[in-house]
Amino acid sequence: MFRKIAFAVVFAALVAWAATSGQQDPKTVLSNVSKAMGADNLKTIQYSGSGADFSLGQAMNPSSPWPRFNNKTYTRTIDFERQASQLQRVRTQGENPPRGGGGQPLVGEQNQNQVVIFNDNTPWAQRLDLVMLPWGFLRAASAASDTSVRSEKMNGRRYTVLSFQGQNKASVNAFIDDQNIIARIETKIDNAVLGDTLYEAVYSDYKDFSGVKFPTHMVQKQGGYPVLDLAITEVKPNVEANIQPQQGRGRGGAGGPGGPGGGPNAEAPTEKLVDGVYLILGGYAAVAVEFADHITVIEGPQSEQRATQIIETTKKLIPNKKIKYVVNTHNHFDHASGLRTFVAEGATVITHQINRPYYEKVWANPHTLSPDKMAQAKAKPKFETMTERKTLTDGNQLIELYRVDGSTHNDGMIMAYLPKLKILVEADEFNPPAQVATAPPQNINPYNANLAANIDRLKLDVDRIIPIHYPNDARKVAKSELLMAIGKAN
Repeated sequence: MFRKIAFAVVFAALVAWAATSGQQDPKTVLSNVSKAMGADNLKTIQYSGSGADFSLGQAMNPSSPWPRFNNKTYTRTIDFERQASQLQRVRTQGENPPRGGGGQPLVGEQNQNQVVIFNDNTPWAQRLDLVMLPWGFLRAASAASDTSVRSEKMNGRRYTVLSFQGQNKASVNAFIDDQNIIARIETKIDNAVLGDTLYEAVYSDYKDFSGVKFPTHMVQKQGGYPVLDLAITEVKPNVEANIQPQQGRGRGGAGGPGGPGGGPNAEAPTEKLVDGVYLILGGYAAVAVEFADHITVIEGPQSEQRATQIIETTKKLIPNKKIKYVVNTHNHFDHASGLRTFVAEGATVITHQINRPYYEKVWANPHTLSPDKMAQAKAKPKFETMTERKTLTDGNQLIELYRVDGSTHNDGMIMAYLPKLKILVEADEFNPPAQVATAPPQNINPYNANLAANIDRLKLDVDRIIPIHYPNDARKVAKSELLMAIGKAN
Protein backbone atom coordinates (compact mmCIF):
# COMPACT_ATOMS: atom_id res chain seq x y z
CA MET A 1 0.00 0.00 0.00
CA PHE A 2 2.81 2.42 0.91
CA ARG A 3 4.51 1.81 -2.44
CA LYS A 4 1.25 2.54 -4.31
CA ILE A 5 0.77 5.82 -2.40
CA ALA A 6 4.39 6.84 -2.95
CA PHE A 7 4.13 6.06 -6.67
CA ALA A 8 0.89 8.04 -6.90
CA VAL A 9 2.51 11.07 -5.21
CA VAL A 10 5.56 10.95 -7.49
CA PHE A 11 3.35 10.50 -10.56
CA ALA A 12 1.20 13.47 -9.57
CA ALA A 13 4.33 15.58 -9.06
CA LEU A 14 5.63 14.59 -12.49
CA VAL A 15 2.31 15.48 -14.10
CA ALA A 16 2.33 18.85 -12.35
CA TRP A 17 5.94 19.46 -13.42
CA ALA A 18 5.13 18.52 -17.00
CA ALA A 19 2.16 20.88 -17.01
CA THR A 20 4.29 23.68 -15.59
CA SER A 21 7.05 22.97 -18.09
CA GLY A 22 4.53 23.16 -20.93
CA GLN A 23 3.49 26.61 -19.75
CA GLN A 24 7.15 27.69 -19.79
CA ASP A 25 7.58 27.32 -23.54
CA PRO A 26 9.20 30.58 -24.77
CA LYS A 27 6.89 30.94 -27.77
CA THR A 28 3.83 30.53 -25.58
CA VAL A 29 5.12 33.03 -23.05
CA LEU A 30 5.93 35.54 -25.80
CA SER A 31 2.47 35.09 -27.30
CA ASN A 32 0.76 35.54 -23.93
CA VAL A 33 2.76 38.65 -23.08
CA SER A 34 2.24 40.20 -26.51
CA LYS A 35 -1.49 39.60 -26.28
CA ALA A 36 -1.78 40.91 -22.71
CA MET A 37 0.16 44.08 -23.57
CA GLY A 38 -1.70 44.69 -26.84
CA ALA A 39 1.48 44.37 -28.88
CA ASP A 40 0.31 41.86 -31.51
CA ASN A 41 -0.49 44.53 -34.09
CA LEU A 42 1.64 47.35 -32.71
CA LYS A 43 3.78 48.86 -35.47
CA THR A 44 4.34 52.40 -34.21
CA ILE A 45 3.82 54.22 -30.96
CA GLN A 46 4.12 57.75 -29.65
CA TYR A 47 4.30 58.54 -25.95
CA SER A 48 4.53 61.86 -24.14
CA GLY A 49 5.19 63.05 -20.63
CA SER A 50 7.78 64.80 -18.50
CA GLY A 51 10.57 63.92 -16.12
CA ALA A 52 14.34 63.98 -16.24
CA ASP A 53 17.37 62.66 -18.04
CA PHE A 54 20.82 62.35 -16.49
CA SER A 55 24.35 62.67 -17.92
CA LEU A 56 26.06 59.30 -17.55
CA GLY A 57 29.62 59.59 -16.29
CA GLN A 58 29.43 63.35 -15.68
CA ALA A 59 28.99 63.40 -11.90
CA MET A 60 30.28 66.25 -9.77
CA ASN A 61 32.41 63.79 -7.79
CA PRO A 62 32.80 60.00 -7.55
CA SER A 63 30.06 59.61 -4.93
CA SER A 64 27.40 61.71 -6.70
CA PRO A 65 24.64 60.54 -9.05
CA TRP A 66 24.69 61.57 -12.70
CA PRO A 67 23.67 65.24 -13.10
CA ARG A 68 19.99 65.90 -13.73
CA PHE A 69 18.34 67.77 -16.58
CA ASN A 70 14.61 68.46 -16.37
CA ASN A 71 12.44 67.42 -19.30
CA LYS A 72 9.56 69.89 -19.29
CA THR A 73 8.08 68.06 -22.25
CA TYR A 74 9.09 64.72 -23.72
CA THR A 75 7.61 63.10 -26.82
CA ARG A 76 9.05 60.03 -28.47
CA THR A 77 7.80 58.40 -31.66
CA ILE A 78 8.99 54.90 -32.57
CA ASP A 79 8.49 53.01 -35.81
CA PHE A 80 9.19 49.37 -34.95
CA GLU A 81 8.83 48.28 -38.58
CA ARG A 82 11.49 50.71 -39.86
CA GLN A 83 13.54 50.62 -36.67
CA ALA A 84 13.41 54.39 -36.37
CA SER A 85 13.03 56.76 -33.44
CA GLN A 86 12.39 60.47 -33.03
CA LEU A 87 12.70 62.24 -29.68
CA GLN A 88 11.46 65.78 -29.18
CA ARG A 89 11.86 67.41 -25.80
CA VAL A 90 12.38 70.68 -23.97
CA ARG A 91 15.14 70.50 -21.35
CA THR A 92 16.22 72.81 -18.57
CA GLN A 93 19.07 72.66 -16.08
CA GLY A 94 18.19 70.31 -13.26
CA GLU A 95 20.33 71.86 -10.54
CA ASN A 96 20.87 75.49 -9.72
CA PRO A 97 23.67 76.37 -9.73
CA PRO A 98 24.46 73.65 -12.30
CA ARG A 99 26.87 71.04 -10.98
CA GLY A 100 28.59 68.48 -13.19
CA GLY A 101 27.06 67.71 -16.57
CA GLY A 102 28.33 68.94 -19.90
CA GLY A 103 30.77 71.70 -20.69
CA GLN A 104 28.03 74.30 -21.21
CA PRO A 105 25.38 74.77 -18.49
CA LEU A 106 21.89 75.19 -19.93
CA VAL A 107 20.60 78.74 -19.77
CA GLY A 108 16.84 78.85 -20.13
CA GLU A 109 15.22 76.13 -22.24
CA GLN A 110 16.85 73.81 -24.75
CA ASN A 111 14.76 72.34 -27.57
CA GLN A 112 15.98 68.99 -28.87
CA ASN A 113 14.93 66.96 -31.89
CA GLN A 114 16.87 63.69 -32.11
CA VAL A 115 16.32 61.19 -34.92
CA VAL A 116 17.96 57.78 -35.08
CA ILE A 117 17.52 55.27 -37.89
CA PHE A 118 18.79 51.88 -36.72
CA ASN A 119 20.29 49.26 -39.04
CA ASP A 120 22.55 46.20 -38.91
CA ASN A 121 25.63 48.42 -38.57
CA THR A 122 24.29 50.29 -35.56
CA PRO A 123 26.36 49.36 -32.48
CA TRP A 124 24.54 47.02 -30.11
CA ALA A 125 24.73 49.51 -27.23
CA GLN A 126 22.70 51.94 -29.37
CA ARG A 127 20.26 49.30 -30.61
CA LEU A 128 19.47 48.53 -26.99
CA ASP A 129 17.70 51.89 -26.95
CA LEU A 130 14.79 50.05 -28.60
CA VAL A 131 15.39 46.56 -27.23
CA MET A 132 15.19 47.81 -23.64
CA LEU A 133 11.61 48.96 -24.28
CA PRO A 134 8.98 46.23 -23.64
CA TRP A 135 7.72 46.19 -27.24
CA GLY A 136 11.23 46.26 -28.68
CA PHE A 137 12.19 43.39 -26.39
CA LEU A 138 9.25 41.28 -27.58
CA ARG A 139 10.31 41.74 -31.20
CA ALA A 140 13.97 40.99 -30.47
CA ALA A 141 13.15 37.93 -28.34
CA SER A 142 10.78 36.61 -31.03
CA ALA A 143 13.51 36.95 -33.66
CA ALA A 144 16.25 35.36 -31.51
CA SER A 145 17.02 31.67 -31.93
CA ASP A 146 18.11 31.10 -28.35
CA THR A 147 15.22 32.64 -26.37
CA SER A 148 14.66 30.73 -23.14
CA VAL A 149 12.34 30.98 -20.17
CA ARG A 150 12.73 30.39 -16.45
CA SER A 151 11.16 31.34 -13.14
CA GLU A 152 12.96 33.70 -10.77
CA LYS A 153 12.17 35.41 -7.48
CA MET A 154 13.08 39.08 -7.02
CA ASN A 155 12.20 41.34 -4.11
CA GLY A 156 9.79 38.77 -2.73
CA ARG A 157 7.88 38.34 -6.01
CA ARG A 158 8.14 35.53 -8.54
CA TYR A 159 8.55 36.41 -12.20
CA THR A 160 8.70 34.55 -15.45
CA VAL A 161 11.96 35.56 -17.09
CA LEU A 162 12.46 35.54 -20.85
CA SER A 163 16.09 35.70 -21.99
CA PHE A 164 18.15 35.77 -25.15
CA GLN A 165 21.78 36.54 -25.88
CA GLY A 166 22.54 40.02 -27.18
CA GLN A 167 25.09 40.80 -29.86
CA ASN A 168 27.67 41.56 -27.16
CA LYS A 169 27.16 38.03 -25.71
CA ALA A 170 25.40 39.38 -22.62
CA SER A 171 21.99 38.00 -21.69
CA VAL A 172 18.99 40.30 -22.15
CA ASN A 173 16.32 39.45 -19.56
CA ALA A 174 12.69 40.54 -19.24
CA PHE A 175 10.88 39.99 -15.94
CA ILE A 176 7.18 39.25 -16.50
CA ASP A 177 4.63 39.46 -13.71
CA ASP A 178 1.59 37.24 -13.11
CA GLN A 179 -0.49 39.48 -15.40
CA ASN A 180 1.86 38.80 -18.33
CA ILE A 181 3.18 42.36 -18.17
CA ILE A 182 6.88 43.22 -18.54
CA ALA A 183 7.95 44.87 -15.31
CA ARG A 184 11.70 44.99 -15.82
CA ILE A 185 14.35 44.49 -18.51
CA GLU A 186 18.05 44.19 -17.80
CA THR A 187 21.31 43.37 -19.53
CA LYS A 188 24.98 44.29 -19.33
CA ILE A 189 27.01 46.55 -21.58
CA ASP A 190 30.67 47.45 -21.73
CA ASN A 191 31.81 50.77 -20.32
CA ALA A 192 35.42 51.89 -20.66
CA VAL A 193 35.49 53.06 -17.03
CA LEU A 194 33.00 50.77 -15.28
CA GLY A 195 33.63 47.51 -17.20
CA ASP A 196 30.70 45.09 -17.46
CA THR A 197 27.88 47.46 -16.49
CA LEU A 198 24.29 46.68 -15.53
CA TYR A 199 21.76 48.41 -17.78
CA GLU A 200 18.29 48.15 -16.26
CA ALA A 201 14.83 49.49 -17.06
CA VAL A 202 11.87 49.35 -14.66
CA TYR A 203 8.30 49.81 -15.91
CA SER A 204 5.36 50.37 -13.56
CA ASP A 205 1.86 51.80 -13.19
CA TYR A 206 0.58 50.36 -16.46
CA LYS A 207 -2.61 51.76 -17.98
CA ASP A 208 -4.65 50.90 -21.04
CA PHE A 209 -4.25 53.29 -23.99
CA SER A 210 -6.53 52.28 -26.88
CA GLY A 211 -5.92 48.60 -26.23
CA VAL A 212 -2.17 48.87 -25.54
CA LYS A 213 -0.87 48.44 -21.99
CA PHE A 214 1.74 51.11 -21.38
CA PRO A 215 3.65 52.04 -18.19
CA THR A 216 3.01 55.52 -16.90
CA HIS A 217 6.35 55.45 -15.04
CA MET A 218 9.62 54.30 -16.56
CA VAL A 219 13.11 54.45 -15.05
CA GLN A 220 16.32 53.44 -16.80
CA LYS A 221 19.60 53.07 -14.93
CA GLN A 222 23.25 52.57 -15.82
CA GLY A 223 26.09 52.29 -13.37
CA GLY A 224 23.61 52.16 -10.47
CA TYR A 225 22.11 55.62 -11.08
CA PRO A 226 19.14 56.74 -13.22
CA VAL A 227 19.79 57.95 -16.75
CA LEU A 228 16.07 58.50 -17.51
CA ASP A 229 13.02 58.93 -15.28
CA LEU A 230 9.71 59.67 -16.99
CA ALA A 231 6.06 60.07 -16.05
CA ILE A 232 3.93 59.24 -19.11
CA THR A 233 0.59 61.01 -19.59
CA GLU A 234 -0.33 60.32 -23.23
CA VAL A 235 0.16 57.30 -25.51
CA LYS A 236 -0.88 56.97 -29.17
CA PRO A 237 -0.55 53.45 -30.61
CA ASN A 238 -0.05 53.02 -34.38
CA VAL A 239 0.25 56.74 -34.97
CA GLU A 240 1.48 57.85 -38.39
CA ALA A 241 5.25 58.04 -38.03
CA ASN A 242 7.07 59.85 -40.79
CA ILE A 243 10.53 59.75 -39.24
CA GLN A 244 13.21 61.09 -41.57
CA PRO A 245 16.99 61.23 -41.00
CA GLN A 246 18.17 64.64 -39.88
CA GLN A 247 20.08 66.60 -42.47
CA GLY A 248 23.80 65.93 -42.29
CA ARG A 249 23.40 62.70 -40.32
CA GLY A 250 23.90 59.25 -41.69
CA ARG A 251 21.94 56.15 -40.86
CA GLY A 252 22.72 54.38 -37.63
CA GLY A 253 22.68 57.38 -35.33
CA ALA A 254 25.34 59.70 -34.08
CA GLY A 255 28.64 58.31 -32.96
CA GLY A 256 29.43 58.04 -29.28
CA PRO A 257 32.23 59.79 -27.40
CA GLY A 258 34.70 57.22 -28.63
CA GLY A 259 37.89 57.43 -30.59
CA PRO A 260 39.32 60.02 -32.94
CA GLY A 261 37.94 60.72 -36.39
CA GLY A 262 39.42 59.11 -39.46
CA GLY A 263 39.56 55.56 -38.13
CA PRO A 264 41.92 53.77 -35.72
CA ASN A 265 44.97 54.13 -37.99
CA ALA A 266 44.53 57.83 -38.77
CA GLU A 267 47.59 59.99 -38.24
CA ALA A 268 47.10 62.40 -35.34
CA PRO A 269 47.87 66.03 -36.20
CA THR A 270 50.44 67.53 -33.86
CA GLU A 271 51.99 70.89 -33.04
CA LYS A 272 55.46 71.37 -31.65
CA LEU A 273 55.09 73.91 -28.88
CA VAL A 274 58.82 73.89 -28.11
CA ASP A 275 61.53 71.24 -28.09
CA GLY A 276 60.19 68.31 -26.05
CA VAL A 277 56.63 69.63 -25.71
CA TYR A 278 53.96 68.59 -28.23
CA LEU A 279 50.25 69.19 -28.65
CA ILE A 280 48.43 66.11 -30.00
CA LEU A 281 45.14 66.78 -31.76
CA GLY A 282 42.70 64.72 -33.83
CA GLY A 283 40.30 64.14 -30.93
CA TYR A 284 40.30 65.45 -27.39
CA ALA A 285 43.63 67.24 -27.08
CA ALA A 286 46.60 65.90 -25.13
CA VAL A 287 50.03 67.37 -24.42
CA ALA A 288 53.19 65.21 -24.31
CA VAL A 289 56.09 66.63 -22.28
CA GLU A 290 59.63 65.22 -22.35
CA PHE A 291 61.57 65.04 -19.09
CA ALA A 292 65.16 63.90 -18.57
CA ASP A 293 64.34 60.21 -18.23
CA HIS A 294 60.63 59.89 -19.01
CA ILE A 295 57.52 61.40 -20.62
CA THR A 296 54.44 62.90 -18.99
CA VAL A 297 51.19 63.05 -20.98
CA ILE A 298 48.50 65.49 -19.93
CA GLU A 299 45.10 63.77 -20.37
CA GLY A 300 44.14 60.21 -21.35
CA PRO A 301 40.68 60.80 -22.82
CA GLN A 302 37.77 59.34 -24.76
CA SER A 303 38.54 55.68 -25.45
CA GLU A 304 41.15 52.98 -25.78
CA GLN A 305 41.40 53.86 -29.46
CA ARG A 306 42.14 57.52 -28.79
CA ALA A 307 44.52 56.73 -25.92
CA THR A 308 46.40 54.27 -28.13
CA GLN A 309 46.71 56.93 -30.81
CA ILE A 310 48.07 59.43 -28.27
CA ILE A 311 50.56 56.88 -26.93
CA GLU A 312 51.80 55.86 -30.39
CA THR A 313 52.10 59.50 -31.50
CA THR A 314 53.98 60.38 -28.32
CA LYS A 315 56.48 57.57 -28.94
CA LYS A 316 57.15 58.86 -32.45
CA LEU A 317 57.61 62.42 -31.26
CA ILE A 318 59.73 61.49 -28.23
CA PRO A 319 61.44 58.16 -29.00
CA ASN A 320 63.37 55.94 -26.58
CA LYS A 321 61.64 57.14 -23.43
CA LYS A 322 58.78 55.62 -21.45
CA ILE A 323 55.55 57.33 -20.56
CA LYS A 324 55.86 57.48 -16.79
CA TYR A 325 52.85 59.67 -15.95
CA VAL A 326 49.42 60.49 -17.36
CA VAL A 327 47.67 63.50 -15.83
CA ASN A 328 43.89 63.10 -15.45
CA THR A 329 42.09 66.47 -15.43
CA HIS A 330 38.91 65.00 -13.87
CA ASN A 331 36.91 61.81 -13.53
CA HIS A 332 34.19 62.44 -16.14
CA PHE A 333 34.03 59.42 -18.40
CA ASP A 334 34.98 61.26 -21.60
CA HIS A 335 38.18 62.35 -19.86
CA ALA A 336 38.89 59.05 -18.10
CA SER A 337 37.99 56.42 -20.70
CA GLY A 338 41.55 56.17 -22.01
CA LEU A 339 43.30 55.96 -18.64
CA ARG A 340 43.22 52.16 -18.47
CA THR A 341 45.17 52.08 -21.75
CA PHE A 342 47.90 54.18 -20.15
CA VAL A 343 47.89 51.84 -17.12
CA ALA A 344 48.46 48.92 -19.50
CA GLU A 345 51.37 50.91 -20.92
CA GLY A 346 52.87 51.08 -17.40
CA ALA A 347 52.07 54.74 -16.69
CA THR A 348 51.21 56.09 -13.24
CA VAL A 349 47.94 58.05 -13.11
CA ILE A 350 48.17 61.50 -11.54
CA THR A 351 44.72 62.54 -10.36
CA HIS A 352 42.98 64.39 -7.54
CA GLN A 353 42.89 62.41 -4.32
CA ILE A 354 39.07 62.05 -4.37
CA ASN A 355 39.36 59.93 -7.52
CA ARG A 356 41.82 57.26 -6.42
CA PRO A 357 39.39 55.11 -4.32
CA TYR A 358 36.82 55.35 -7.11
CA TYR A 359 39.23 54.27 -9.84
CA GLU A 360 40.58 51.45 -7.70
CA LYS A 361 37.04 50.20 -7.13
CA VAL A 362 35.59 50.43 -10.64
CA TRP A 363 38.77 49.32 -12.42
CA ALA A 364 38.56 46.09 -10.42
CA ASN A 365 35.24 45.29 -12.14
CA PRO A 366 35.25 42.51 -14.78
CA HIS A 367 35.86 43.55 -18.39
CA THR A 368 34.66 40.35 -20.03
CA LEU A 369 32.26 41.77 -22.63
CA SER A 370 35.01 43.71 -24.35
CA PRO A 371 38.37 43.01 -22.69
CA ASP A 372 40.61 46.07 -22.99
CA LYS A 373 44.40 46.26 -22.89
CA MET A 374 44.49 46.66 -19.10
CA ALA A 375 42.34 43.57 -18.62
CA GLN A 376 44.36 41.57 -21.14
CA ALA A 377 47.66 42.58 -19.53
CA LYS A 378 46.22 42.09 -16.01
CA ALA A 379 47.92 45.38 -15.20
CA LYS A 380 47.60 46.91 -11.74
CA PRO A 381 47.01 50.67 -11.57
CA LYS A 382 49.52 52.99 -9.93
CA PHE A 383 48.56 56.43 -8.65
CA GLU A 384 50.02 59.68 -7.48
CA THR A 385 47.44 62.06 -6.06
CA MET A 386 47.23 65.75 -5.30
CA THR A 387 44.97 68.16 -3.49
CA GLU A 388 45.53 71.84 -4.30
CA ARG A 389 48.78 71.76 -6.27
CA LYS A 390 51.58 69.50 -7.47
CA THR A 391 54.82 70.20 -9.32
CA LEU A 392 56.49 67.93 -11.85
CA THR A 393 60.09 68.87 -12.64
CA ASP A 394 63.51 67.45 -13.48
CA GLY A 395 65.28 70.72 -12.80
CA ASN A 396 64.74 71.89 -16.35
CA GLN A 397 61.29 70.89 -17.51
CA LEU A 398 58.40 72.10 -15.34
CA ILE A 399 54.66 71.40 -15.12
CA GLU A 400 52.57 72.98 -12.39
CA LEU A 401 49.25 71.27 -11.59
CA TYR A 402 46.50 73.17 -9.79
CA ARG A 403 43.04 72.26 -8.56
CA VAL A 404 40.45 74.58 -10.09
CA ASP A 405 38.99 76.21 -7.00
CA GLY A 406 35.22 76.78 -7.06
CA SER A 407 34.57 74.60 -10.10
CA THR A 408 30.92 73.65 -10.49
CA HIS A 409 31.84 71.17 -13.22
CA ASN A 410 33.86 68.76 -11.08
CA ASP A 411 35.13 68.81 -7.50
CA GLY A 412 38.51 67.33 -8.46
CA MET A 413 39.19 69.44 -11.56
CA ILE A 414 42.90 69.87 -12.36
CA MET A 415 44.52 72.28 -14.79
CA ALA A 416 48.15 72.20 -15.95
CA TYR A 417 50.36 75.25 -16.34
CA LEU A 418 53.61 75.32 -18.32
CA PRO A 419 55.26 78.51 -16.98
CA LYS A 420 58.13 78.64 -19.49
CA LEU A 421 55.63 78.61 -22.36
CA LYS A 422 52.92 80.63 -20.58
CA ILE A 423 50.49 77.90 -21.61
CA LEU A 424 47.49 76.70 -19.59
CA VAL A 425 45.98 73.27 -20.33
CA GLU A 426 42.40 72.96 -19.08
CA ALA A 427 39.29 70.83 -19.58
CA ASP A 428 35.66 72.02 -19.79
CA GLU A 429 36.11 75.25 -17.87
CA PHE A 430 36.52 77.05 -21.21
CA ASN A 431 35.37 75.38 -24.43
CA PRO A 432 35.83 78.04 -27.11
CA PRO A 433 33.89 77.87 -30.39
CA ALA A 434 35.44 76.67 -33.65
CA GLN A 435 35.80 80.26 -34.82
CA VAL A 436 37.14 83.14 -32.75
CA ALA A 437 34.28 85.08 -31.15
CA THR A 438 34.14 88.76 -32.08
CA ALA A 439 31.76 89.88 -29.35
CA PRO A 440 30.94 88.83 -25.78
CA PRO A 441 28.14 86.27 -25.40
CA GLN A 442 24.69 87.31 -24.23
CA ASN A 443 24.99 85.02 -21.20
CA ILE A 444 28.27 84.51 -19.36
CA ASN A 445 29.19 80.89 -18.78
CA PRO A 446 29.99 80.55 -15.04
CA TYR A 447 32.69 77.98 -15.86
CA ASN A 448 34.52 80.59 -17.95
CA ALA A 449 34.28 83.23 -15.24
CA ASN A 450 35.58 80.78 -12.64
CA LEU A 451 38.58 79.79 -14.77
CA ALA A 452 39.53 83.45 -15.22
CA ALA A 453 39.20 83.96 -11.46
CA ASN A 454 41.54 81.03 -10.80
CA ILE A 455 44.14 82.40 -13.22
CA ASP A 456 44.02 85.70 -11.36
CA ARG A 457 44.05 84.03 -7.94
CA LEU A 458 47.15 82.00 -8.77
CA LYS A 459 48.79 84.92 -10.62
CA LEU A 460 49.48 82.76 -13.66
CA ASP A 461 51.05 84.54 -16.61
CA VAL A 462 49.01 82.97 -19.43
CA ASP A 463 49.33 83.81 -23.11
CA ARG A 464 47.80 80.71 -24.64
CA ILE A 465 45.11 78.29 -23.48
CA ILE A 466 44.92 74.68 -24.68
CA PRO A 467 41.40 73.37 -24.07
CA ILE A 468 41.13 69.57 -23.99
CA HIS A 469 37.97 70.13 -26.05
CA TYR A 470 40.06 71.77 -28.75
CA PRO A 471 37.92 73.98 -30.99
CA ASN A 472 39.69 73.65 -34.32
CA ASP A 473 42.91 71.85 -35.23
CA ALA A 474 43.94 74.77 -37.41
CA ARG A 475 43.94 77.54 -34.81
CA LYS A 476 45.30 78.62 -31.45
CA VAL A 477 43.37 79.93 -28.44
CA ALA A 478 44.67 83.08 -26.80
CA LYS A 479 43.83 84.21 -23.27
CA SER A 480 42.07 87.18 -24.85
CA GLU A 481 39.34 84.79 -26.03
CA LEU A 482 38.61 83.83 -22.44
CA LEU A 483 38.43 87.51 -21.49
CA MET A 484 36.03 88.10 -24.39
CA ALA A 485 33.88 85.18 -23.18
CA ILE A 486 33.46 86.83 -19.78
CA GLY A 487 32.89 90.33 -21.14
CA LYS A 488 36.34 91.69 -20.26
CA ALA A 489 37.84 92.07 -23.71
CA ASN A 490 40.40 94.87 -24.05
